[in-house]
Amino acid sequence: MTSHHPVSDQGQTILIYVVVVGGLLFLAFAYFAFAQAAVARNGAQSAADAAALAAAQNVRDQMTDGMIQSLGQQDDWASWLLGNHPVSGTGYAAAVQFAGENDATLDGLAPTTVKGYPAFEASITTRFTVGKSVIPGTEGKHAKAHAVAMIEPRCSVKQSGDSKLVEFDCDGRPWAIDPKKLDLTELPQPKDLFAVHLAE
Repeated sequence: MTSHHPVSDQGQTILIYVVVVGGLLFLAFAYFAFAQAAVARNGAQSAADAAALAAAQNVRDQMTDGMIQSLGQQDDWASWLLGNHPVSGTGYAAAVQFAGENDATLDGLAPTTVKGYPAFEASITTRFTVGKSVIPGTEGKHAKAHAVAMIEPRCSVKQSGDSKLVEFDCDGRPWAIDPKKLDLTELPQPKDLFAVHLAE
């Protein structure tokens, strides 16, 4: 007497194997889709960070120029040095450039303040998409991100015993400048006066 159970068991085993393998493949593709999305988000954030930092650095340079040009005005230079002087520049062109270099488009750049200091918020959209995946619609989806970069003064004003000198201290380094005898090669650089970093 011949039994047919082994053939039936074999068929069931193959069916289970196909279902399991199919499920594992779907999970693998889904994981890949999430990885693609994570890469797109990281790229978008890098572009937003670069745009915001570029704008802040550009304005920092303008603040340094304003401070140096006002050294002969005993009150005005201090407001530049401490980040309290109004700034007309926005750093927009620099933000557009750095967003583009990171394969993104600048959607907006807004001046703001962080801890009372000048700051800039950049919003971007990537030019690249997430890409095709098992999740419908990802092939045309662009990532968006925003970042805020601030300009933080490094210096404090010193009370000078010599009215002819402009004196201040930047992160422990003292500066004493005679406005009537400016040596452009010995003046502080923007990075000496202001730190530019992403806001936390």
